[in-house]
Amino acid sequence: MARLRAPGGCPWDREQNFDTIKRYTIEETYEVIDAIERKDFPALCEELGDLMLQPVFYAQMATEAGLFDINDSLKAINEKLIRRHPHVFADTQVENSDDVLTNWDAIKATEKAGIPQGLLDSVNRAQPALMESIQISKKAAKAGFEWPTYKDVLAKLTEEIAELEEARATQDQAAIESEIGDILFTVVNLARWAKVDPEQALRHTNTKFRQRFSHVEKRVQEQGKALGDTPIEEMESYWQEAKKA
Repeated sequence: MARLRAPGGCPWDREQNFDTIKRYTIEETYEVIDAIERKDFPALCEELGDLMLQPVFYAQMATEAGLFDINDSLKAINEKLIRRHPHVFADTQVENSDDVLTNWDAIKATEKAGIPQGLLDSVNRAQPALMESIQISKKAAKAGFEWPTYKDVLAKLTEEIAELEEARATQDQAAIESEIGDILFTVVNLARWAKVDPEQALRHTNTKFRQRFSHVEKRVQEQGKALGDTPIEEMESYWQEAKKA
């Protein structure tokens, strides 16, 4: 990477900066996840290499700016892993993974002592909204801001849907967007109560939809038709075929 960024190196690599590379970091992360879900381990091997290129790229740019180098990053994570695993590297006793997470949060809080911070300030804003919402939800619930039961969350969902209908009646687009956001956040809380990762649940549904829609597309083509010329009732029948299969 130093060679690519040096004079006489690659023009594209030399033009990049921290902001322009961010999108590739996100793309490579999702490609790693996709390979894992498909259990395509040769692809995973390659995708992990692509993902590892990202910190190398950032570190090289930081080195050029005199900020830090990749050794500083590796040293930092090594020290953090040792510091936050006292049950492994020191004498702290734990009974289970819940104890580990409790210790982790306590140590993290100590590290940030003296820095004014709200409860949710530690949740990274620069991540997909679905992932951010589940982290916000977990932290708020852990602090006691929680529904008494799962049924109460369901009731909240019904309430939010009713508010969406009220917003649609006014044709206020900003209000409609706000209410849909509230519905999505409530669904995230339903997932949390059901101990389901909403990101993974949605990805699995996306995969399922792709498979079923591909069947619909194939069946329509077998009839010598185009999707746009096929009645929805016919496409629904093909969808049900895929669902049964």
